[in-house]
Amino acid sequence: MMENYKPKVIVVGGGAGGMMAAGRAAQKGAWVTLIEKNKILGKKILISGKGRCNVTNLCEIEEMIKNFPGNGRFLYGAFNAFSNTDLVNFFKDFGVMLKVERGGRVFPQSDSSRDIVEALKKYLIQGQVNILTGVNVIDIIVKDKKISGVLLGDGRTLSAPRVIIATGGLSFPGTGSTGDGYNWAQKLGHTIVPLRPSLIPLEVEERWIKELQGLSLKNVSITIKTANGKILAEAFGEMLFTHYGVSGPIILTVSRYAVDYWLNDSNPLILAIDLKPALSWEQLDQRLIREINKFSNKYFKNSLDELLPNKLIPVVIHKSQIPEDKRMNQITKEERQNLLKVLKSFELKLTRPRPITEAIVTRGGVDVKEVNPKTMESKLVEGLYFAGEVLDIDGNTGGYNLQASFSTGFVAGESAALV
Repeated sequence: MMENYKPKVIVVGGGAGGMMAAGRAAQKGAWVTLIEKNKILGKKILISGKGRCNVTNLCEIEEMIKNFPGNGRFLYGAFNAFSNTDLVNFFKDFGVMLKVERGGRVFPQSDSSRDIVEALKKYLIQGQVNILTGVNVIDIIVKDKKISGVLLGDGRTLSAPRVIIATGGLSFPGTGSTGDGYNWAQKLGHTIVPLRPSLIPLEVEERWIKELQGLSLKNVSITIKTANGKILAEAFGEMLFTHYGVSGPIILTVSRYAVDYWLNDSNPLILAIDLKPALSWEQLDQRLIREINKFSNKYFKNSLDELLPNKLIPVVIHKSQIPEDKRMNQITKEERQNLLKVLKSFELKLTRPRPITEAIVTRGGVDVKEVNPKTMESKLVEGLYFAGEVLDIDGNTGGYNLQASFSTGFVAGESAALV
């Protein structure tokens, strides 16, 4: 390809999808300008996974697709073009060693998201990408239904026949995700699927929840149901109590079903936690009988250490309605059954999700029916591409969303670079 014929590509947004798109477009021979409104690149990557950055998941592609409850099928092309193993090899090539944890989750060995951002920066430098940070794009310029460039906040116009929008969603606006991409896409004729939080912590009615703040429960089962008993979602794994309610991987995963319910109904939902899912009701009952015999002369409040985390004991005692100073050998069968019920179905009233600004991922966005899944190019405007969370794709927790951003960015960058 002659230098004079190198295509010009502008990428708006310096997150996971944007950096990958810019790097890949440059690698394929384009002149690339990457514009980021923040003064640094990868701001959201830096805080992802509590600073550890769960970059992907090592499951099969079919399983990866299943972890996108809405529009997973749209991602087949992107995942095949740039898979999770491709991503792992990409980071290894830039000197970032990775490790696999429970559930196939992949993290940098250093447990530092900064390593991921630095690798992506090297990719940009290697491709001689022109990086503009601290610069605002205020509009996408289109002439005759074709992209012609972008308008900057200082009044300058940058010309290019291809623009990739990778501006993220609405979550964590402090990282630059303020919904600009949605506005531009809508102005250019795209349908924006209503925006909602996905992977969002949930608030509860009970005030005493503050007493459990910071307590993490592993290997528990949860069920979210309506007041009349209709089950909306179930999950098994790890959860966390906060000062306002509940969070952690399994809460985030089922949160979409609670959010959908609250769109049409403001009533609280019931969260039922099975604290001992490995034991059936009968097996747990036998365990309680053994505990009662073992600690027969001890007070009830001093006899639950082997059964529960310390923080949870006062709450379980209160819920069981068994006097805390009752001796174990005086506990009646009815009281034992009450305790059994609390352990197998520890209930809380869920009232609402946290604000969308606290969501790990935004649900909704540019309708994927209007985007070519093989190229990420708009079907409505020639030369307009999308990557990452600005699209109506959202996955479960576990590295899926970052993989989607990297894969769609890779495809968008490569496609935009083709002459």
